[in-house]
Amino acid sequence: QVQLVESGGGLVQPGGSLRLSCAASASFSDIYNMRWYRQAPGKQRELVAGITRGGRTNYADSVKGRFTISRDNAKNTVFLQMNSLKPEDTAVYYCYADRPGPGGLLGFWGQGTQATVSS
Repeated sequence: QVQLVESGGGLVQPGGSLRLSCAASASFSDIYNMRWYRQAPGKQRELVAGITRGGRTNYADSVKGRFTISRDNAKNTVFLQMNSLKPEDTAVYYCYADRPGPGGLLGFWGQGTQATVSS
C-alpha cells in the first residue's frame, strides 16, 4: 500500500504560481511512476505531468512550458511547479503513483488538492 498526501493548492490570480507537493509513504525505490492528474468540474480527469523512476518527464500539451514536475527521492516527494496560471487550470489536482504488484503495476491515488485561478 502507498499513501499519497497532496498539499499546496489554493487561490491565485491569473499569471500567478502555485507549487503542489505529494508526499509518499513508500520509498521511491519501490515506486515506478508518479503523475499529476487534474479534474475540472464537469470534465474527465486528465493527465497533467508524469515522471518515471529514472527521471524522464512528460507533460500535457496544455501545460508545456508552464508546469514542471520534479521529485526529491530523499524525501519521497514529488512536486508540480505551476507558473503562468490560467483560469482554465482551475481543477482538483490528484497525485498518482504505481509500484510492482503480483499481477503487474498497482496504482494509488491521493485525496486531491484544489487549485483555483481567478481574479
